[in-house]
Amino acid sequence: MALWRRLLSTRAGQVGTLMLALLIAIAILAPWIAPFDPLAQVSQPFAPISWRHPLGNDELGRDILSRIILGSRLSLLTAFATALLAAAVGVAIGLVGGFFGGWLDAILMRVMDVVLSVPAILLAIVLVAIMGGGLVPLVVAIAIVAVPTFARLTRASVLTVKEREFVAAQRVAGAPTGDLVLRTILPNVLGPAVVQLVVTASTAILTESGLNFLGLGIAPPEPSLGSMLAAGNENLFLSPLYPVIVGFAIAILVATFDTFGAGLQSALGTTGSRSAVVA
Repeated sequence: MALWRRLLSTRAGQVGTLMLALLIAIAILAPWIAPFDPLAQVSQPFAPISWRHPLGNDELGRDILSRIILGSRLSLLTAFATALLAAAVGVAIGLVGGFFGGWLDAILMRVMDVVLSVPAILLAIVLVAIMGGGLVPLVVAIAIVAVPTFARLTRASVLTVKEREFVAAQRVAGAPTGDLVLRTILPNVLGPAVVQLVVTASTAILTESGLNFLGLGIAPPEPSLGSMLAAGNENLFLSPLYPVIVGFAIAILVATFDTFGAGLQSALGTTGSRSAVVA
């Protein structure tokens, strides 16, 4: 509760929380909010903006607003799933490596260095190409790219915390290793990881959109913002507003997470890293 009070005491926290809550509500209620079936041809291709179709129609006569609503839900689902998966794996690696040190830490960090040495978008493309299209391979691929940042942030925090007096006191008292790691150290190193989780969700939206733009994500005709942006780019002269509208929707999603992350950073007094995923 104290964290929420600090979060909502800042302007960024207030705006970010409101925007994120609104987007989550839209995603949950998407099938009922969307005015048309996003897969159905409801009018002429590239029909202009009207009261019936506030954002017009795409190249197949499908309602753009309906497809953006459903596509945004996919982006949010990908963002949350990617961030949670990357955080779970990365925090575990950083916790184990930082606490035990030695050869185990060296091996884990060298593996993380190998992943970091490959450009993020290139690695994501290769992983999606290997695993195939679909939501699950998309989430796993982007999460793998994001894991090293969580691992390194957590390891750095563990190396500091495990030298603190209260940890030494627990050691002297004979606390089991599991309790020492999970109950004493872990709660004290989660701050940077929580902020990084929001940063990863933000950048995962860009990466997901980029992969779908390249045709490596969700297979058509399912709506995704990246594939819609690609279609708008191909038909730029027939419908100049189409790619602008889709790009604006992506920008709103990213700005929401960035704003919420800024408020969370102020509330926790910590920061994350923007090197997790790049589009």
